[in-house]
Amino acid sequence: MILITGGTGFIGSHTAVVLQQAGYDVLVIDNLHNSEREVISAIGQITGREPAFIEGDIRDVSLLAGLFKTHHIQAVMHFAGLKAVGESTQIPLTYYDNNIQGSITLLQAMRNAGVRTFVFSSSATVYGDPQRLPLTEDHPRSATNPYGYTKLVIEDILESLYRSEPGWKIARLRYFNPVGAHPSGLIGESPQGIPNNLMPFIAQVATGQRKQLNIFGNDYDTPDGTGVRDYIHVMDLAEGHKTALEYCNAQAQTLLTTNLGTGQGYSVLEMIQAYEQACGKPIAYQVAERRPGDIAACWADTTYAKQTLGWKADLGLKEMCQDGWRWASRDNTGQQKRGQDSFNTD
Repeated sequence: MILITGGTGFIGSHTAVVLQQAGYDVLVIDNLHNSEREVISAIGQITGREPAFIEGDIRDVSLLAGLFKTHHIQAVMHFAGLKAVGESTQIPLTYYDNNIQGSITLLQAMRNAGVRTFVFSSSATVYGDPQRLPLTEDHPRSATNPYGYTKLVIEDILESLYRSEPGWKIARLRYFNPVGAHPSGLIGESPQGIPNNLMPFIAQVATGQRKQLNIFGNDYDTPDGTGVRDYIHVMDLAEGHKTALEYCNAQAQTLLTTNLGTGQGYSVLEMIQAYEQACGKPIAYQVAERRPGDIAACWADTTYAKQTLGWKADLGLKEMCQDGWRWASRDNTGQQKRGQDSFNTD
């Protein structure tokens, strides 16, 4: 059985689908802080069976001890965490407690139970402001906000743990900008409040929830002047997690650190144009001043993931936008709330 923390969120839910379709038994734990219980039913609709589900917090020591005692957990995929850059600057202690302390509590429970396989949801935000492109895994790390710092610190904790105790099989997956949705339209991303990344914002304009999109700067040193990022379809990302798990299972011990991206950057205007084709309507936008801290371009070097895991992203911008629109345009507002999670343009 695979324990997925944060498994009703955007990436966790799609990974649960991929794992169940591959024959794994899945146990989801989530405190539903930014997601809904109905996601479990949606996963069941897609895969033919609902994963086991526990509503709870990974900082609950006794709850975790009980889970590892009563379930035959062989590995943990760790998605649970707060993820909004702006919010992290306003409530840093909450981020440090939830993300870092939560991870420590989870790892302690694993060690007590003798479970040593751990796949961690890290982020390209640990690279800070890129010194060179594309970003390779040996690029210097830095953090410019509390959210990014929690990812960096957890990466260091995992390395210390790996070096201090034999038998750990750890994957640190640094992914870039997850977008899209499951092709069924049953699960997807629907962040609360103002979105923290581009595609949900475009979707809200397309569905009439917002009047227009702000493009922050069109004078960058990029082909069309707008910012360029590496967007990856969430289903490709979920497949990457399954592949990383299988890689870890095949090793006696390992500390794998790899990017998960497409290796290609798309500009803001390219994203808008592709989404317009998917939804069949124009996306209203206006150009605004650059935001402090924004960078011109960021995309991954995916060579290491291809060489080590035999994994690469297969879905392109067309599929990202078509699947994202299928999710966003669903009429049932209750289903629109599923998979609530927010990721930043790292």
